[in-house]
Amino acid sequence: MTFAIVRRCLVRAAIAGLVLLLAHPLFAAQTLGPVTDDLGVVKIPKGAPIVIGGYWVISGADTAMGVDSKRGAELAFKNIGDKILGHPIKFTVEDDMCNAEGGQTAATKLAANPQIFVVLGGACSSAATPAAPILWQQGITNICNACSAPSLTAPDRGKQYDGFGRTIASDIDQGASDAKYMLTVMKAKKIVAVHDGSPYAQQLAAVAAKNFAAMGGTVLSTEAVAPTDVDMHPVLTKIAAEKPDVIYMPIFVAAAAQLLRQSKEVPGLEHTALLGGGSLAAAEFIEAAGPSVVGFHIAYPDVSIDTMGKGYPAFVAEYKKVYGEAPISGYHANAYDAAEMAITAIKEVAKTDKDGNLYVGKKAFHDAVFKVKFAGLSGPIACDTHGQCAKFKPAVYEFVSADPKTFSMGKNPKKVWP
Repeated sequence: MTFAIVRRCLVRAAIAGLVLLLAHPLFAAQTLGPVTDDLGVVKIPKGAPIVIGGYWVISGADTAMGVDSKRGAELAFKNIGDKILGHPIKFTVEDDMCNAEGGQTAATKLAANPQIFVVLGGACSSAATPAAPILWQQGITNICNACSAPSLTAPDRGKQYDGFGRTIASDIDQGASDAKYMLTVMKAKKIVAVHDGSPYAQQLAAVAAKNFAAMGGTVLSTEAVAPTDVDMHPVLTKIAAEKPDVIYMPIFVAAAAQLLRQSKEVPGLEHTALLGGGSLAAAEFIEAAGPSVVGFHIAYPDVSIDTMGKGYPAFVAEYKKVYGEAPISGYHANAYDAAEMAITAIKEVAKTDKDGNLYVGKKAFHDAVFKVKFAGLSGPIACDTHGQCAKFKPAVYEFVSADPKTFSMGKNPKKVWP
């Protein structure tokens, strides 16, 4: 067992202890101005900003996911003039680095701000898993746009996740779809699954493997790599000896690029296909993988224009106008919808006193968020009781060029299924 894997085990143990600690929130009933709320009230003085928090990965190899998400939320705010009920919006964003430590730090910083009652993000389940309970301990609702680990919206997720909802589908659906694709389209009879120990990769790999086996396929093994591993030859050599038809690898940019590139060098893998996940939908992956990326497939929710909401084409045009480039990953529409949920709920529950001060009850806001229903940019938005607010639309994409400048969802990578 490598030091990196041991370290991840220790981090997960620490998070488990933290989650137990946070199972008993610190919020209490409060009355301020015209609002009484069981979780507390946030007062926004006349003319003062409404503070909305955010946390995404905005540094490192997976930056595109976070920056793309942040931009989606910013455009939702821009669409309403960066104001809600006459108050300017102050968007406070922390870098969660797409890992547990970063998520814990980001959430702790945001939770320390008494003016924050809603936080958008993150992009990574690794960060959201520890972050959501920290936020909910302060009665802060967390609306995620890209963290898809099944555990986050599972019926048995625990009370500490009551404040969490998301506008991305669960990997319960993604894993089942990926298994079906490998068996029926790729004609795989035997697969090896690879994860990096993160909640996203580990849970998605497990769901896909379970479904693949249930449909009659054979899961030869499940292998673990570290996100920082550079030499993949040992694990690839082990996999080659098992002779799988497909290597299923829903992991992040750095490790995935190393696996893909080095798989071309390992005897026995000449005819073995590789299938990645949505975390690789970024120009950074093309750059990291180099020429090996051409022909590589990723399974990802369908984000082609013809399947998105009616307002999506206009949104893309605005994105290009504001940021000088097309969307750099696939989670911008989900983030726009998360921001839209927050905006709608604030308008519904906020109350103003005779002096122009605005008041938002935390529980009232939380309950309003979970009742919001609308036709979003990413598709219909409506939450179940466990915070799952989006439906799954399956797709598989193929990279057709090794030039990072050609990245564009639907073109490179292009949709090849269904």
